[in-house]
Amino acid sequence: MGFGIIEIINNQPKYILMEAKHLNKNRTEGLEKLGLIYHETINIIQQYSITDVAIEAPFYGKNIQSMLKLGRAQGIAIAAAIHQKISVHEYAPRKIKQSITGRGSSSKEQVSSMLQRILCFTHNEKHFDATDALAVALCHFFQQNNSANKPTKKSNNSWSSFIKQNPDRLNP
Repeated sequence: MGFGIIEIINNQPKYILMEAKHLNKNRTEGLEKLGLIYHETINIIQQYSITDVAIEAPFYGKNIQSMLKLGRAQGIAIAAAIHQKISVHEYAPRKIKQSITGRGSSSKEQVSSMLQRILCFTHNEKHFDATDALAVALCHFFQQNNSANKPTKKSNNSWSSFIKQNPDRLNP
């Protein structure tokens, strides 16, 4: 289970931490792992005073069993966040890559490299659960920042509002 934490200071993302929690296959059974994920998620939320959780949306894979296990793990992490009254946001893998590198088909290595440039940190580990999680966090920041800066559209639902807004376009 990977997680990444950023802090927003003066509307700029700042790297705090990224980590991968490895759940030992030999020591822990399937349902017990879900309990560990739930408690670990709550611990991270409380320890770092998390205000938003962003998660990678489930994606279609060739191995159905792996997809089911991943979906359960994601659901448990979402439930933990909801239990802590934290808002949860999901992003598709292509959206995350597009947000970080500009290309939705970027490799994990390219995403990791771009994260290091954007957030000014170094990371040499080849295990990508942590960098994937950090990419989701940064994607969430970019998406929230973009939607906050977009101008709101004026509603032109009726002819009367059109006429009021465009009196010079009337032809008497």
